[in-house]
Formats: sequence, structure tokens, C-alpha cells
Amino acid sequence: MKDIRVSEGVVPLGEFKAHAARYLKKLDGPVVITQHGRPAGVLLSPVEYDRMRDQQRFFESLAAGMADAQGGRVMDTEELQRRLASAREQRNSR
Repeated sequence: MKDIRVSEGVVPLGEFKAHAARYLKKLDGPVVITQHGRPAGVLLSPVEYDRMRDQQRFFESLAAGMADAQGGRVMDTEELQRRLASAREQRNSR
């Protein structure tokens, strides 16, 4: 994600409302929209939002895997292969 440039990336709500189409057209990084001088929201491009969400899901899956490992919920390769083969057999027998 690009850094917020204070000269361009922080916009009062009134300014954003007056020129929303222009801001959306040239959106190349996050835009912080302020209300009464305080941050009220952040505008991201759809591509940047998707990238951020994908990254969040990746880190959440890493954290879940680490918690499983620390909790002893692990298996070796042979056990994994046995379980996958068993699941395949069950699926194929339906």
C-alpha cells in the first residue's frame, strides 16, 4: 500500500463531497477523509482493498496454524496422506 501523502492524501469531507468523482478517478493510494479536523474514514481502491483483505486472511491462517502447532494439533506426512486417502475413498463410494 502506498503511503499517505499529507499534501494529497488527507481531505476534509466537504472537499471530498464537492470533488468525489475527481478523487475516485485519480485514486492511487489511500485517502483519509476528515470530519471536523479528525479522521473519519479511509478511501481505498478496490484492488488495494482486495490486497489488504487477502493479506489479512493469510496472516490469520498463519496465526491459526501456529496455535495448532503450539497446542500439539499436528500430524506427520504419513498420517496426512492416510487421512486424505480415506477421505477420497469415502467421496468415491458415494
